[in-house]
Amino acid sequence: MIFRKRKVKVGIAFGGGGARGFAHLGAIKAFEQFGIKFDFIAGTSAGSLVGAFYANGYNFKQLYQVAKSVRMKDIRKSVLPFTASKLDGLAEVIKSNLGEKNIEDCQTPFAAVAVDLKSAKEVCFVKGDLASAVCGSCAVPGVFQPVEYNDMILADGGLQNTIPADIPKYFGCDYVVAVDVNKSRLYGTNSTKLFDVLSCSIRILMKSNAIRGYVNGDVVIGPETKRFKSTSTDGLDDMIDEGYKATIDAMPKILELFRRKPCKKKKVLPDDIVFVK
Repeated sequence: MIFRKRKVKVGIAFGGGGARGFAHLGAIKAFEQFGIKFDFIAGTSAGSLVGAFYANGYNFKQLYQVAKSVRMKDIRKSVLPFTASKLDGLAEVIKSNLGEKNIEDCQTPFAAVAVDLKSAKEVCFVKGDLASAVCGSCAVPGVFQPVEYNDMILADGGLQNTIPADIPKYFGCDYVVAVDVNKSRLYGTNSTKLFDVLSCSIRILMKSNAIRGYVNGDVVIGPETKRFKSTSTDGLDDMIDEGYKATIDAMPKILELFRRKPCKKKKVLPDDIVFVK
């Protein structure tokens, strides 16, 4: 009997970060330059949007063209203060470029991470309507209205899993590269004003939600995005450059993952995550 060695599987996890997610495009540019192809793609919030296009074969040039054509007002149409916007605009961006597609039909296995407000559980979509799953993953509370889908009320996956590096491992990947486009999320405040205290408290909570990404990411790429706003597309090209530079710096470690032996440890799906598959 002939035993063939199993090929090592490497996944990619794109983290959330609003408009700072444009830095993901720089990472993809670097991956293409070195001919890197991943076996599984996972994304949260902005990372799920980029991941959806990447999983459907979009290269850097195509992603850049989409990014240049989309304006924030096309996605967040409500301009009234304290009014959450519907995500119809984002759904249209996805459908107009990728068509009416289910996640299981992506060229590369893909997962979008959201949170179900009904059950308060993390939801991992590897099956079902692509646009609905991505929009749910991007539904930042207070900014966008939750997305109702399959008896769930979906909100931003960053509420539970900002950098979903654990997800590719659940689906058979031996190693995972994670991209954190918001590594400056945690900074304090000298103010005791209500809004400043609440904002700082939220940042502290979001930092804890990023820990899983660092624990499960075998290589973590962290572009310098602090000077950019998560709510503005200003500086798009500079964000892409930061993503590219950070990925090039990490490239020796990334390439080493593909030379490693496959892991023998069996991956067990956790009970506290709802997998739509």
